[in-house]
Amino acid sequence: MGLLRNGSGPVALLRADMDALPVAEDTGLAYASTATARNEGGVLVPVSHACGHDLHTACLLGAAEVLSRDRSTWAGTLLLVFQPAEELGAGAQAMVDDGLFVRFPRPDVVLGQHVAPLPAGRVAGHAGPSYAGSDSLRVRLFGTGAHGSMPEASVDPVVMAAETVLRLQTIISREIPSTATAVLTIGAIHAGDAANVIPGEAELRLNIRSYDEHVRRRILDAVARIVRGEAATAGAPKEPTITEIERFPVVANDAAALQRTLDAFGAWLGTENVLDPGAGAGSEDVGVLSTSSGAPLSYWLLGGTDPSLFTTGDMSDPALLTVPSNHSPRYAPVVEPTLGLGVTALVTAARTWLPVA
Repeated sequence: MGLLRNGSGPVALLRADMDALPVAEDTGLAYASTATARNEGGVLVPVSHACGHDLHTACLLGAAEVLSRDRSTWAGTLLLVFQPAEELGAGAQAMVDDGLFVRFPRPDVVLGQHVAPLPAGRVAGHAGPSYAGSDSLRVRLFGTGAHGSMPEASVDPVVMAAETVLRLQTIISREIPSTATAVLTIGAIHAGDAANVIPGEAELRLNIRSYDEHVRRRILDAVARIVRGEAATAGAPKEPTITEIERFPVVANDAAALQRTLDAFGAWLGTENVLDPGAGAGSEDVGVLSTSSGAPLSYWLLGGTDPSLFTTGDMSDPALLTVPSNHSPRYAPVVEPTLGLGVTALVTAARTWLPVA
């Protein structure tokens, strides 16, 4: 947490996520991540900022430097939140549980951004439910192991798992209204270690994305019904287990708060460079900061896929990151275009929500 006070006025929270993913950065670049960490199973795995979190953190640090040096353009209090564990859907809630809004002022708005595959120099935001709620589950199916030459002595969990996977795919196509948006993915399946041995159990890991709590509950109930039903049909010796691995709530942008922010971006970038991408199936836990504090959420996406739209500049002076309101959309005063866009977006949003009286 960083706290910047600049006289009386509103309180704005600026959030950046800073955790990594278990992904090897195989780019060959000199600055590619070589870090490792142990996963939940104790296995040492490569980790890297494969979801833009290093950029998000750098943008917030840059914005903090600009706003701390130039206090004549804003008034109030800035809460700078560097959040861990976004990829687990747990970091925002952990900070709240640790007394974030007890130890620090409650914000009047929660502001945040995420890099996205959009054209460089553009930002995008969608009012209302913008990013899907996500539920990840671990399903354990129990059978009876046997030698591969004696299948009659087994209750085969591999067959049980295969039937379950196929049946689970019918939930979205046959149990959810065609007007609803939802996704169910089986991301992992594991059973056994030898070709000629029928194992004693199988494990599935699945992920559900949804935007409506009624739809979410219907999918979860259907998963439980199908898993238990397939186990019963196979004659499983004991009930399967379904364990929640992680959960992300739906991210809902406050329409008025988002519009206020996007209007400021339109004045800066030009309205043609401010887009509505519609709702996305990605998931985020930034909404926890909003619902826990009672503040409206304004969360947007940064484009950065075409650096040729930008000229280069000297980044040694943070004042150069403050872009004049009448600049061309093809101009950005930093070497890394998306970083410049992100820093300036946060600075612009902060000044919009913390105006000088």
